[in-house]
Amino acid sequence: MLVSLNWLKQYVNIDSLSPEDLAEKITRSGIEVDAVIDRSQGMTNVVVGYVVSKEKHPDADKLNVCQVEVGEGDVRQIICGAPNVEAGQKVIVALPGARLPGGVKIKKAKMRGVESNGMICSLQELGVEGRTVPKAYADGIYVLPEDAVPGSNALELVGLSDIVLELGLTPNRSDALSMLGVAYEVAAILSEEVKLPEINYATASESAENFIKVSTEAPELNPLYAAKVIKNVKIAESPLWLQHYLMAAGIRPHNNVVDITNYILMEYGQPLHAFDYDALKTNEIVVRLAKDGEKIVTLDDQERTLQAHNLVITNGIEPVAVAGVMGGANSEVTSDTTTVVIEAAYFDGFTVRRTSKELGLRSDSSARFEKGVDPNRVLVAAERAAQLLSELAGGEVLQGTVLVDQLDKTPTRVVVSPDFINARLGMKISLEDMLSILHRLQFDVEAANGLLIIDAPTRRQDIKIEEDIVEEIARLYGYDEIPMTLPEGAVTIGGLTSYQEKRRVVRNVMEGAGLLQAVTYSLTSAELAQKFALKVEETTKLLMPMSEERTTLRQSLIPHLIEAASYNVARKADSVSLYEVGSVFLGQTEEELPYEEEHLAIVLTGKWVDNQWQGEKRSVDFFVAKGIIEALFDKLGLTERVTYEKGSVDGLHPGQTANVLLDGHKIGIIGGLHPAERKKLDLKETFVAELNLYAILNAVTDALVYTPVPRFPEISRDIALELDRLKPAGEIESIIRGAGTKLLKDVKVFDVYEGEKMEAGKKSVAFSLTYFDPERTLTDEEVTNAHNKVLKALAEAGAEVR
Repeated sequence: MLVSLNWLKQYVNIDSLSPEDLAEKITRSGIEVDAVIDRSQGMTNVVVGYVVSKEKHPDADKLNVCQVEVGEGDVRQIICGAPNVEAGQKVIVALPGARLPGGVKIKKAKMRGVESNGMICSLQELGVEGRTVPKAYADGIYVLPEDAVPGSNALELVGLSDIVLELGLTPNRSDALSMLGVAYEVAAILSEEVKLPEINYATASESAENFIKVSTEAPELNPLYAAKVIKNVKIAESPLWLQHYLMAAGIRPHNNVVDITNYILMEYGQPLHAFDYDALKTNEIVVRLAKDGEKIVTLDDQERTLQAHNLVITNGIEPVAVAGVMGGANSEVTSDTTTVVIEAAYFDGFTVRRTSKELGLRSDSSARFEKGVDPNRVLVAAERAAQLLSELAGGEVLQGTVLVDQLDKTPTRVVVSPDFINARLGMKISLEDMLSILHRLQFDVEAANGLLIIDAPTRRQDIKIEEDIVEEIARLYGYDEIPMTLPEGAVTIGGLTSYQEKRRVVRNVMEGAGLLQAVTYSLTSAELAQKFALKVEETTKLLMPMSEERTTLRQSLIPHLIEAASYNVARKADSVSLYEVGSVFLGQTEEELPYEEEHLAIVLTGKWVDNQWQGEKRSVDFFVAKGIIEALFDKLGLTERVTYEKGSVDGLHPGQTANVLLDGHKIGIIGGLHPAERKKLDLKETFVAELNLYAILNAVTDALVYTPVPRFPEISRDIALELDRLKPAGEIESIIRGAGTKLLKDVKVFDVYEGEKMEAGKKSVAFSLTYFDPERTLTDEEVTNAHNKVLKALAEAGAEVR
């Protein structure tokens, strides 16, 4: 919201403060002033000039040599290239020595050999935004009214001797989207009175009811619609003061009728619309819901297709405006308009917002209807418009207002005790101070039986509950007056829980392995919700989802990580390594809420090693993914309690999938993406894993014990075993570990062979066994005895030593 202080002075006395001090007080009261803008920008020596004559430049087709009087008979020769400069005009002249925005300094100069003593200015050259300059002067100089006095200060005449405050409004303060709303706020801050516009005008003998009829078929969406009729309107430019107030507010002037509706929009915060009465054709206005697929060409000359829930203004046959958003081109006020119908209405904010969003059409009107307008200003705004049309457009206002009114204008009543206010603020504000603040805000208030009974004015639609009154008292009393206090009670030392510390370890391990953290949606489609899930439970669905792809809470992190990998690969990132720590949602708790369980998931695709300077490249495989998971368990001290077994998961490769078990219970999966799944997403070999992080991080582990560097040698024994081809090596490893004495410290698979020298259906698996005693050097006999026990156990299990 842009607030011209020259305009604001019409309603409240602010002369006692500098603009900077006023901005500071407004900010401290709760509405932030983002900027204090000096529209003059330090310009000097800018005066009104009269173009006495104009001749073509002898050496330039697009330049004119003008003789310009700049006051008291002082005529200057000025070269001007504007296409619209003519003799007899009053114009803006920057004299030599003048400084213009952008650091431009005006000097005497020669242009193609002809002397120029100044510059005839456009508004843009004076720092006015091009989008607010009237279209007639957008590509040339600005022409002043005939009564402008040569030599006088042009900045004052065009409204640039002004300060503008830019307010950063929050959505709840829609009351400050008008000059009067800001005036009420400033008056409360400064303990001043608000001077409302005086509305009076003469009316014609004819009645508006004889010219127009109004009805609404959707009273719940449009409970109030008022129409006033003004005849014999003369379309022309608005007076300078009106144009420059609009430009200061960021609005481009058009003509007196349109400018008056925009002026009242900014003055009262009430959107109005002007129809060309003759263009309506039917002498009737009907407010209804649009027909599905119905079309209208709006004032921006765009054809728009409407839906059945859009509210429109019609002439009883076809739409002539989109309610609360924009008028139609078929009823636009033009230079030929003589009779105008002024619309003042109250439209449902949700409907306006929905229509505005669907049509991609946001306007100053829609912004105000969305946030809520004052129901008690609708009719007043229509009367103010009639007054200005009578004064500035020579219109004859017909008697009466054609009206449909089912709008409840009752103010909101809030009852609150002073003790409640003081308890919430932690301070002692007297009842007298509270009453003073509420009176300054012009709230109707009565103190009775220890309570404040407050009727909030309808312009303040953000006042609904007791806490709103607390806020009003606090901000006007002064937030900086609230006393500072220290918290009471025993001082506690904060810190991370064991679970939180371990979660950080998980992230460190993943990032140390080269994976990047991803954060994906918790919502997914019903089809993907249970895909790759470690546990399949009842799903939780949204009642009003954003889209079909976001209907259900996920039960696995893998699907969205795979989507993220596919997205990056499609954009030439051929190697992707991602991890995510997030919640999955399983079944329901006793409170009928989904039970959340934290999981870890990873996805790997592309190259794992790519050392081009060494010519070394290696793609990711199953064992890279498994190695990352093993590194995590090693860091958490769970390696000896974790085992792996062959698994089967829909969507994963049947020969490259393993279940991860902690103390014999399944807590995760590792696997390669099935070729059919890869093809759908245009991925190369891709490997994923998901772990139940909640179970892992809550597992009780022994305290960390450090052991000294061994002083005695290890002894290794290798065994090659002939096994059934489908026999998991992990089972054999478990047998070896179980049979080994305390001297057996490590078991590793170092070779698998399934060549032509093996029987059909058989394979050879070679294990390396490490024996070690930290207290002494082992003898061959001790190692042999321990190793024989292992061989015996393997023979009993049917594993044949090659």
